[in-house]
Amino acid sequence: MVILLEPDRSDHAAVVKAVKRAASRFPGIKIKPYEFSGASHRFTEVHLVGRTQGIPTLPFEGIPGVLRVVRVSSKYRIIGRHGAIDSSVGFKANGVFFDDKHLTLIAGLCAVDTRQHVDLMFKALAQEGLTAARMGVYKPRTSPYDFQGLGAKCLPYVFELAGKYGIKIVAMEVVDASQIKEVLAALKKTGKPTQVLFQVGTRNSQNFELLKALGKQKMPVLFKRGMGITLEESLNACEYIASEGNPNIVFCLRGVKTHLGDPHRNLVDFAHVPVVRRQTRMPVCVDPSHSVGSLRETPDGIPDVFHATAQGIIAGATSVLVDFHPNPKEALCDGPQALTFDRLKPFVDYMTKVRRTYEDLAKITVS
Repeated sequence: MVILLEPDRSDHAAVVKAVKRAASRFPGIKIKPYEFSGASHRFTEVHLVGRTQGIPTLPFEGIPGVLRVVRVSSKYRIIGRHGAIDSSVGFKANGVFFDDKHLTLIAGLCAVDTRQHVDLMFKALAQEGLTAARMGVYKPRTSPYDFQGLGAKCLPYVFELAGKYGIKIVAMEVVDASQIKEVLAALKKTGKPTQVLFQVGTRNSQNFELLKALGKQKMPVLFKRGMGITLEESLNACEYIASEGNPNIVFCLRGVKTHLGDPHRNLVDFAHVPVVRRQTRMPVCVDPSHSVGSLRETPDGIPDVFHATAQGIIAGATSVLVDFHPNPKEALCDGPQALTFDRLKPFVDYMTKVRRTYEDLAKITVS
């Protein structure tokens, strides 16, 4: 059972206390309050955990400041929508919006290889007015002999250069809780010139100890759907993060592993964008680079990566994670799928026009 409080109340602590007092009458029930700082509103919920079927809703509905009471049937009760009228919460991180009202591009190096390439990447983004980037530092690979990333030694110059070019968010994957500490230490040492969007890679989608560790952080998380697990299993993995106190999660679809997706790298699963938006309150991201895995073009001269991006945005995705590199031939990871800088502005223009089309179609549907 979830008790939703009226948003933006200055006396939310008193309302939570009243809810706890009412809930204490029922034995065997755990009481867990959660706070959500959305892009435009502040939300508070009180979750009653246990056998709540026999608990009446009336004692809570009569408390001033309670918006409504919901009996939750889904397994993911924190990230899930509690009824059709729920709005997506979303959030703002260091000035960058991740919500239904803004389209955010997270572009950059799949893996950091040289300081020069980081500098060039951030400079190119800044010239287009972009403030979010991806920078792979720790890279789990299928083969132990492939490049595994530069690790903590490159963090200082990544953060310093991000500050130099006004990059407000840097998305980077961590594969172990110890790496979270390394990232936070490097941020502090460099004076916190940017903020990190911790990324859970597809290979770690069910690394539950890592998920719980990220849930204890105040930094937002970008969770990539597991390549070989069901959508529900991936959503439950996000619930691990949220249940530890961090609801600021972006759910990223990046294709699933099946030979039915050939010749693409993965089977593009962007048709699940509206499903995730319907079932949860998480903003949805798509990763066309890892879904498609190449820069091959259709007869119209448009790369498959562009077409896949359009599929995601037209379905309601509000952020896009995509690989760029100043010289893909020199890239130490996934060079064949990285777009070059001459395609950055066209990609931004393409995204913007597709988003406008989505908004126009939404108006037609509503009317």
